[in-house]
Amino acid sequence: MRDVVDEVLPELADRAVDEVEADPFERVGDGTQFAQPALYCASIALWARGGSPRADFIAGHSLGEIGALVAGGSISIEDGLWLAARRGELMQEVADAGSPGGMLALLGDESVTRRIAAAHWLTVANDNAPGQLILSGSSEDLDAAAEEARAERLKTMPLAVSGAFHTEAMAPAVPEFRAALARIDVRPPRVPVYSSVTARPFDDIRSELADALVKPVCWRQTLFALRDEGAERFVEVGPGKVLKGLVRRTLSEVEAAVLSSREMAHAA
Repeated sequence: MRDVVDEVLPELADRAVDEVEADPFERVGDGTQFAQPALYCASIALWARGGSPRADFIAGHSLGEIGALVAGGSISIEDGLWLAARRGELMQEVADAGSPGGMLALLGDESVTRRIAAAHWLTVANDNAPGQLILSGSSEDLDAAAEEARAERLKTMPLAVSGAFHTEAMAPAVPEFRAALARIDVRPPRVPVYSSVTARPFDDIRSELADALVKPVCWRQTLFALRDEGAERFVEVGPGKVLKGLVRRTLSEVEAAVLSSREMAHAA
């Protein structure tokens, strides 16, 4: 992950090390305080390597909202890194202070998934695509839900996260993140940037970014909103192809590509 950042924005990689007081790229698996700034840097570097392409609309999934606002001109690259590092640090602190928690993807019948979530006091934290919901909550409840889901012939996939993200369990992180947001310069975006919590263009950027810590990611609804506004081509920017897959599962009539892959030349 660091290779692409060093190639395109080496000063950003160095700044990330300074912000985290460690190399976040080497410690991505050690907690969200490292993963979030590393993923942010990789996404911004891939966007820059692709020519910093403009778009008619921009959206980001969870942490990706910060990168989306950078691409839309609302937040500087440097402030975006500082926010990603602060966000990761605060979320990790809350996760470490509470009971063990995590997130679990369930693939299959959504009505069954929602029934299982309610039965085990779990939150549907991500509505990613048809047949793909992410549950969030305590590790004990997630284990019980996974066992029931397998009995119901649902596919289960634990996420490599360290806490019950996008639930009220993260509420202690919100005040300090609001304070961090108050310290940066936020400008109106050049183009509509959609919140993946409201599935609408950001209205109050600082407030909505803070709310996103405790509210579900409504990615499916965001894709529908973008489609309804006329979006016909969706280009994912960042390491991996997960969002491209979610677009294809949700919107069969649009084109989906990845800026960071071999498709870059066709997507730019």
